[in-house]
Amino acid sequence: MRTHKDRLRHTILFECILLSICIPFLSWVLHQPAGHIGALSVMLSLAAMGWNYVYNLLFDHGLIRLGKPLYPRSLPLRIIHACLFELGLLIVTIPGVMYWMNYTLLQAFALDLAFVLMVPVYTVIFNGCYDKIFPVPALQTN
Repeated sequence: MRTHKDRLRHTILFECILLSICIPFLSWVLHQPAGHIGALSVMLSLAAMGWNYVYNLLFDHGLIRLGKPLYPRSLPLRIIHACLFELGLLIVTIPGVMYWMNYTLLQAFALDLAFVLMVPVYTVIFNGCYDKIFPVPALQTN
């Protein structure tokens, strides 16, 4: 399994790159000031970072309990991993989006749905790159 330090690096890199993509894009699409979107994004990012750490730890322990290898991870497993993560995060983020953006439940759901469709793609790509750049020490080859 990955170390706690590695999991922390993974989480911070994941969120920083995602924020650098989402804030300008959402500001433009939603016609909102970048500061307003940025504040919401940072709040949601902090919630996501906490969930990311807990979720990945639980996911790894779940794989171990099922007798499945942790690495390498297949594309289907990466897709399942990303979708389950987003489903859990969706439940937590809708109320915050409703409050901050003064959105109805339907509007907040629509905005979150856009993320639910985009972020798993980003997650699969990010995690694949992360595993190549920062391989698990036991899997390193010369």
